[in-house]
Amino acid sequence: MITTTRSEELYERAQRVIPGGVSSPVRAFGAVGGTPLVIASAKGAHVVDEDGNRFLDFVGSWGPLILGHAPDVVVDAVSAAAAKGTTFGAPCRAELELAEAVTAAYPGLDQVRFVSSGTEATMSAIRLARGVTGRELIVKFAGCYHGHADHLLVSAGSGLATFGQPSSAGVPAAFAERTIVVDLDDEAALEALFTDRGDEIACVIVEPIPANNGLLVQRDGFHAKLRELTRRHGALLIFDEVINGFRVARGGAAERLGVEPDLATFGKVIGGGLPVGAFGGKREYMDRLAPLGPVYQAGTLSGNPLAMAAGLATLGALDRADAWTRLEELGAGLERRVAPLLAARGWSLVRVGSIFWMSLQDGDAPRRADAIDGAAADRYRAIFHALLADGVCIAPSAYEVGFLSLAHTEADLDRFAEALERALTKA
Repeated sequence: MITTTRSEELYERAQRVIPGGVSSPVRAFGAVGGTPLVIASAKGAHVVDEDGNRFLDFVGSWGPLILGHAPDVVVDAVSAAAAKGTTFGAPCRAELELAEAVTAAYPGLDQVRFVSSGTEATMSAIRLARGVTGRELIVKFAGCYHGHADHLLVSAGSGLATFGQPSSAGVPAAFAERTIVVDLDDEAALEALFTDRGDEIACVIVEPIPANNGLLVQRDGFHAKLRELTRRHGALLIFDEVINGFRVARGGAAERLGVEPDLATFGKVIGGGLPVGAFGGKREYMDRLAPLGPVYQAGTLSGNPLAMAAGLATLGALDRADAWTRLEELGAGLERRVAPLLAARGWSLVRVGSIFWMSLQDGDAPRRADAIDGAAADRYRAIFHALLADGVCIAPSAYEVGFLSLAHTEADLDRFAEALERALTKA
């Protein structure tokens, strides 16, 4: 039995000075109920809250901690960098070296520019696509989340799916009107859209493996169709690899799917636990950015030396550890243990590499946001709290995915499966 007295006290204090008591909405436990855990420390595959409760963690700070919490290699790199200065507002060697590592790994990437968040990365990539094409319309997919820029908060996923909001107050209608939303898994609608308005579309942005509104794995050929349509009509294809990048393969979803986008956005893993985002593409497009071209983008903390050091340490460790082979082994091990437990109830485990999601509804796992059964959220709520009481932490939302890291062990997978089997009796 866990006690949360200290977390409750701190959360009450936080609500007085922070909206909702949190700095990002899904952390408030609004979708599952109860009081958010206030985390005091973390190491490896575990987090410890302010009450001293220790949890086996499958959130991983929502994806970036592919090596686990506070890996020595990253802590040492950040400590060494901090001793030399925490920010310069000027170029640094680590910025160059991380750019070389990212461009060497990702298919078709000539250049990359660093920012401080995934939202900045997607916002900047879309601005660049508009600058390159001279067009205004953008296309996104229902349920895909690309950060909280105004023009992207239209039929988004992530926290918006958690709270059932298709959009956000404060977004001018004129902004939303320049964004066209299409359902995933609907190639006919895409064909019709491009036939009708293809010469007005600047870009299509997509999570190549949508992981912000469930894990909505697409059919074979879907991304190739996107590539063909955008190329035929002179629009740019943007892969939002903020979650997928360096997580599902060294070259992200582009490598895994065998489809090369025009622009790609990154975050999570390349920051090694620090705030980092990036966007990149072919030199012919990136040369349109200031100071070389007319598309403006800037950031005082972009290329921050601590964040660059963390990213370099993480990518280096992944290469040395043959990480993606090991992460696939861990993912397959989790699937072997968990899939039968869910299948016994007619449900399923959806997995791509080290990303997983429990589809708590009958039939095939959904491929689009509107195919997710709302009743699954009620089942998830009960499972979430039962797991938490058993010392296992998963995301506080039925629509968010889980993550494995190199810090997880076979014993951790056993523990998760055993706890889930007990939790399922409460669903």
